[in-house]
Order: sequence, then C-alpha cells, then structure tokens
Amino acid sequence: MSALGALIRRDIRIALRVGGGALIGVLFFLTVTVLMPFAVGPDLALLSRLGPAILWLGALLASLLTLDRLFTADHEDGSLDLIVMSRTPLELACAAKALAHWIAAGLPLIIATPVLGLLLNLDGTATLAVAATLLAGTPALTFTGMIGAALAVTLHRGGLLLAVLVLPLSIPVLIFGVAASQAAISGPPPFGTPFSILCALSLASLVIGPFAAAASLRHGLD
Repeated sequence: MSALGALIRRDIRIALRVGGGALIGVLFFLTVTVLMPFAVGPDLALLSRLGPAILWLGALLASLLTLDRLFTADHEDGSLDLIVMSRTPLELACAAKALAHWIAAGLPLIIATPVLGLLLNLDGTATLAVAATLLAGTPALTFTGMIGAALAVTLHRGGLLLAVLVLPLSIPVLIFGVAASQAAISGPPPFGTPFSILCALSLASLVIGPFAAAASLRHGLD
C-alpha cells in the first residue's frame, strides 16, 4: 500500500507541474464552455437545455485530451518497465495511476462546473445535478480510457488509435450522464435510474479497466 500511495503522489505531482497535462484539460474544458454560447446564439432557453450536454461533452473531450499522458511519460523514461517488474501487482499499479490521473485531471473539471454553469444559464439545482453526474461518471471515462492508453503506449503515433478505441467505450457514459442531468433538471423521467446506471458503469470500469490495461502493457512490452 505504501508503494501504491507513493505512485499516486508521484503522478499527481507530475500532472500538476507545468506541462503535466492537468491544466491543459481544465483550459480545454473552459474553452469549449465559453465558445459554445457564441455558437448557439442569444437564446437563453435553448442554452439552458443544451447546458448539461455541453458540459458533459467538454468533460469527455478534456479527459480524452490528457489520457495519452497516463503511460507515455513513464514509457519514455523507463519508469514503466520498473513498474511492470516490481513486486506490486501491475493491476493495482494501473488502478493507482488511473486514480491519480482522475484526481489531477478529472476532479478539477467537477470543481469548475458550478462556475461554468453560469455561462450556460444553468441555475443552482441544474449545476449541482451536472456536477453530481460528472462526479459519478468521470471515473468511468478515466478507467476505460486507461485501456486505450495502455494499448497505444507502445505504438508510435498512437494518439489517433487512442481516440478510436476510447470514444466508443465512452458513449454509454455520455448518454446516461446527460440523461441523468436532464432528468434532474426538467424530468419527468426519474433521476435515480440513469444515475444508478452511470454509477454501475464507473464500478464496472473500476474492476475491468486495471486488468485489461495490465494485460495490454504486458503484451506490448514483451
């Protein structure tokens, strides 16, 4: 556990440094949210209806933007080989790295949501609903994206492959995240059903993601 804690702290420190990638995702999320009202126009009612979908789409793209840094830096400096050969199970190491990535890159998106909701004409209830769905759903984006990052880490120019692999896996999370947000805002569908499915997707990715990523790393580094 001490080794996993040290790995989490190390990855968080690297991500929070200049060029680490965490700030890039937040800035991209901010850019998407700020530019979308100019594209939609001055219709505030339309903007409030599209607000949850805009925030979720921005969070998805921001998460995808930083996923390639999950294993690439460790592969380039040789740290990934040490992680694979260490006594710590690789599955737990992958889970620790994904958790650190979510804390550094996903949690700031959730914290920024209440402020960005004001730009999309969302009231307090709607903003809190979107933030709750992002809190429940962004771990699924990270742990499913970790699989694609592990597959692409040993390939040259694997960024396009990462997007092709991760986007289809992220679509169910996007669908139920937006559905839960809309249900909490306008109804009449109950909020609990899509939110429960969203939580189930995150739990399933938490179980499957580390094993799939570890298997991909072992195969790619052999």
